[in-house]
Amino acid sequence: MRREWPEQGELVVCTVKKVADFGAFVGLDEYEGKEGLIHVSEVASGWIKYIRDHVREGQKIVCKVLNVVPTRGHIDLSLKDVNEYQRREKIHEWKNEQKAEKWLHFVASAAGVDVDQLYDDVGDKLTKKFGSIYTAFEEAAVAGSSVLTEIEISKEHADIIAKVARENVKPPSVDIAGYVSLTCPLPNGVDVIKEALEAASKVDMPGVDLEVSYVGAPRYRIRVTAPDYKRAESALKKAAEAAIQIVEKSEGTGEFHRDWA
Repeated sequence: MRREWPEQGELVVCTVKKVADFGAFVGLDEYEGKEGLIHVSEVASGWIKYIRDHVREGQKIVCKVLNVVPTRGHIDLSLKDVNEYQRREKIHEWKNEQKAEKWLHFVASAAGVDVDQLYDDVGDKLTKKFGSIYTAFEEAAVAGSSVLTEIEISKEHADIIAKVARENVKPPSVDIAGYVSLTCPLPNGVDVIKEALEAASKVDMPGVDLEVSYVGAPRYRIRVTAPDYKRAESALKKAAEAAIQIVEKSEGTGEFHRDWA
């Protein structure tokens, strides 16, 4: 269920509707039909000679919610309490959620249900689990529908969400690398090391690409591309351990070195 009113302390994206000497009236982009007031004292720090030097009609801004009185339809906002970093992050988040809302319309159409009903069925679950609906789509694009059925979203909806996610989301990725030094004194040592490198390359994790390459005996490079550092580090560690385990079983030695460059 989408919230009808913002909460005190929340950052909201607004469009300036009207500017007066005593303040600015704005529409809250994330809350359809809701408007708020930025009193002139909350527009900027210090004395303001001309309010239009700071806000103008049609401008897109980020404000902090100071007070909400639903019974009176009243929302007080502050522009001066939002720093540049918060503004950029909020605009970025808002744009992502706009994309996610469009994707939910795709899901609703494919499932043959009303989009508001879909929000009621899955919106809260996605937000509680992943923090935002956009992040839920990112996770579904990487890990598939199983991450959705785990939170009791129907398989039908989960499969459609995962399909829409794969078609529309470009997940963020990180690249990391490390090296394994492998030696084996046995006559078939070359074959043992080949087996070890093959074992490393076969490590399989959702959304992870892994590549093993030759650097110069006894060093071999393992490169991992993954959606986040936690998953990348886990895959890199598993690949190195798989290779080292093979050579140690054949009287060899193995050592892992993380490449921090």
